[in-house]
Amino acid sequence: MRTVELLLDEAAERAVREAWRRLADAGLPSQARHRSPTNSPHITLAACPELTAPIRWELAEVAAALPLPVRCTGVVRFERPTSVLAWALELDSALDGMHRRVWEAVASDSAPEALNPFHRPGHWAPHITLGRSRRAGVFADRRIPELLPAPPQSARVTILRSYDTETGALEVLEPRP
Repeated sequence: MRTVELLLDEAAERAVREAWRRLADAGLPSQARHRSPTNSPHITLAACPELTAPIRWELAEVAAALPLPVRCTGVVRFERPTSVLAWALELDSALDGMHRRVWEAVASDSAPEALNPFHRPGHWAPHITLGRSRRAGVFADRRIPELLPAPPQSARVTILRSYDTETGALEVLEPRP
């Protein structure tokens, strides 16, 4: 699979990495333990089996709209199928529009059953993952907000990239010249 992700500005990335560190120091699941050099704080917009030429063409237009301001709204937890702790993002019209364009791009040249239904417009919950575990409810009974730094009230997403889950390769998706 190929993900389509947004990367954060440097200050927001530092805040996320600090949250990762604090979770790890408390013995909780944390993205800090994911040691891959490709591990960066990000917002996943969609995933598809392949970035075909038509998908790439559309994603180049999306990349041209960056940077884009985003706003963290607080801590959120998901239980699907893994336990996830994240900072939620406000789904304003600009972020919603960007997400819809990415979704339409990947859906235009991918089999519907190959797409993650959690990424579908109307179901997508923008967030930055702080910790993840296969153990259900691992974050439910913790006083997590006390451990974490305050999420950045405002940040910017600056880069559109793709991650290949099979090869581990990263690709920055550039705007068309």
